[in-house]
Amino acid sequence: MSLVTPSIDSRLAGIAPGFRALSILVEAAPITHPEVAAAALAQACQQMLNDDVPWADAHLSGWDEVFKAFGTKPKRTPCSASALRKRVLKDGSLPPLDPVVDIYNAVSIRYAIPVGGENVAAYSGTPRLTLADGSEPFDTFKEGQPVVEHPEPGEVIWRDDTGVTCRRWNWRQGIRTRLDIQAQSMWFILESLPSMPLAALEEAGDELVNNLQRLMPGATAQVQMLTL
Repeated sequence: MSLVTPSIDSRLAGIAPGFRALSILVEAAPITHPEVAAAALAQACQQMLNDDVPWADAHLSGWDEVFKAFGTKPKRTPCSASALRKRVLKDGSLPPLDPVVDIYNAVSIRYAIPVGGENVAAYSGTPRLTLADGSEPFDTFKEGQPVVEHPEPGEVIWRDDTGVTCRRWNWRQGIRTRLDIQAQSMWFILESLPSMPLAALEEAGDELVNNLQRLMPGATAQVQMLTL
C-alpha cells in the first residue's frame, strides 16, 4: 500500500492554532457486511441525541471561529460536522447513503469532528491544505447541473495538482475525488482543534478503521498524525 502524505501550509497556524488531524489510508476489500454501516450510523445519531460527547459544543464553536478567521460565515457555510449534526437534530437520524460514507459520517456525528473521505485514485499528486489564490477550479453541482467554481482568495482549501478537492477547509467536497464503494484506495482525514482531547481523536480514528474492517474484512489501514 502506497503512503499518502498530505501537507499543511504553515500559514494556517495563525488561523487554527493547535490544529491536528489523523490521516488514514485504507486499501479496500470486498464489502461483505453492509449492515455494519447502517448500524454505526444509527448508533451515532442516538448517542449524539442522548449522550453527547462533552467537548462537542466547544469543538464546533472552535470551528466557527476558524471559519470566521479566513473570512467565511459559518452560519451560511458551516463545517461538515456541524451540518451533519444539525440534520440529526432536525430529523432524529440520517438515512443511509453508501456504506463507506455512512461509516465516516457516523464518526463525524458521534465525535463532533469533521471527517472527509476521498478516492486516492482520482488524485493528481498528494493532498495539501493551503490558502487559495482564487484561480483553482472546483467541480461541483449547482441546481442539478455540473459546474466549475473557484474559491475566494485567501479561502482555506484542500487541493491537489489539478484543483480544489474540498472548499472552505471541510465544508464541501468536490465531485472528482468523491469516495464511494467502488474505490480501492481510500483516504480519510479527521480534523480536530485543541478543544477536542487528543485521546478522543485517536479513539475516533480507531473506530473508523475498526468499522471499515468489519464492513470489508481484509481491508488494511495506515494512520498518520498531522500537526501544524
